[in-house]
Amino acid sequence: MDLSNMSAAQLRNLQEQVKKELAQRETQERTRAIEQIQAIAKSVGASVEELVAGAKAGAKPKAPGAEVAPRYRNPADAAQQWTGRGRQPKWVKDWLEAGNDIEGLRIAA
Repeated sequence: MDLSNMSAAQLRNLQEQVKKELAQRETQERTRAIEQIQAIAKSVGASVEELVAGAKAGAKPKAPGAEVAPRYRNPADAAQQWTGRGRQPKWVKDWLEAGNDIEGLRIAA
């Protein structure tokens, strides 16, 4: 199809036809997908809802202990704490640049 020979009106008409065709095909694809899912559910003797519920129940839970306790505390400001993970806070960098050892910031267990 040579688009260079078409007028602007013809191109707009073609664009509308393409939009309609795409919408129709997407609907058909969804319908086929739903039919396939229903067939799979039927083949294992379950409903789609049961499969979906089972998938949610079988999902891996969030990693235990996702929150990490702080290991280091700023001696000048006890509210400033760091877990030892990720980038060092400025107060830790300043402490180390002053020639101090990181163990001086460690929170006693």
